[in-house]
Amino acid sequence: MKILDWYILKRYLGTFFMMILLFIPIGIIVDVSEKIDNILKNEVPFNAIIFYYIDFTVYFANLLFPLFVFLSVIWFTSKLANKTEIIAFLSSGVSFWRFLRPYMIGAVIICLGALAMGLFLAPKASQGFNEFKYNYLHKNRKVQETQNIYRQLNDSMFLYANNFKPLEKSATNFTLEYFNENKLVTKISARSILYKDSIYELKDYVKRIILEDKDIIEKAKTKDTVLPFNIDEFTPVTYVAETLNYTELNKFIEKESKRGSSDINRYKVVAYKRWSIPVSAFILTIIGVAVSSMKRRGGMGVNLAVGISLAFIFIFFDKVLGTLANQSDFPPIIAVWFPNVSFGILAIYLLYNAKR
Repeated sequence: MKILDWYILKRYLGTFFMMILLFIPIGIIVDVSEKIDNILKNEVPFNAIIFYYIDFTVYFANLLFPLFVFLSVIWFTSKLANKTEIIAFLSSGVSFWRFLRPYMIGAVIICLGALAMGLFLAPKASQGFNEFKYNYLHKNRKVQETQNIYRQLNDSMFLYANNFKPLEKSATNFTLEYFNENKLVTKISARSILYKDSIYELKDYVKRIILEDKDIIEKAKTKDTVLPFNIDEFTPVTYVAETLNYTELNKFIEKESKRGSSDINRYKVVAYKRWSIPVSAFILTIIGVAVSSMKRRGGMGVNLAVGISLAFIFIFFDKVLGTLANQSDFPPIIAVWFPNVSFGILAIYLLYNAKR
């Protein structure tokens, strides 16, 4: 690599890590100020707090990674432009594409780091982050009931229920059906089901075994039995997808798709973002260079204002479309990749004009 490449690459990576070191402590301070009352009231152990903020750092570094990249590029490129260093580079015979090369190398390095973090480190941090909140801060909060549950437990077993209460581990209007080659062979139903000490208690229990020439019916007012599923599978915890690595997440999505999970779009959004967030490093790097490589009358402040405005538009599209996919039938892949595609087109346009 040439001197120019090392010069820009060191400034790029150095500014990026400086942004992380500046913003993460601020985020921790804000988070502590919001949660300190609950932490003291619930007498949270000190070691749990320490591990929580380690997970907090990884979780939010991964979440805000595109913003850190964008602000880093704008910050140090604007400083180069204000000192007329970019003009000196280009006047020496370096083409704009050649000038852009160290930015792309830096984006590759950060992208690979973000990919590794998103696929392996961030899921573990997300699990610790969310479990701390639910175990210590939200433990007295009422958990919402789930209505109209349908699950395909495997190729031959289907489950139905209403009004599932996670804390009580109970549900009403329970039905479990067994199929053999698309033919119903056994059906178990009950007015209510309660899970306690590894045993299911069924009220108004009815079991129907369907044979070729007759049906065998078994009834009981109350029936204690063992069933081939865990009651927590009625409704997985909403943040469970965030805690799985990429391989586990793909298997989980396949299993939940067969079960007819109502949260399947939420899980797919999480899976697609594992790849879309690192790709945004390239797009935001190009936009940052195109916006800030020109010396402006207002100086660095104008570049930062334009850059921050574009960053918030990107975040707005990302959050709004993600929420739309989570709560409707809007395709998750479009919701996740639309900001990258639209800003990729914007990056090409801005880069063309900056090159001119």
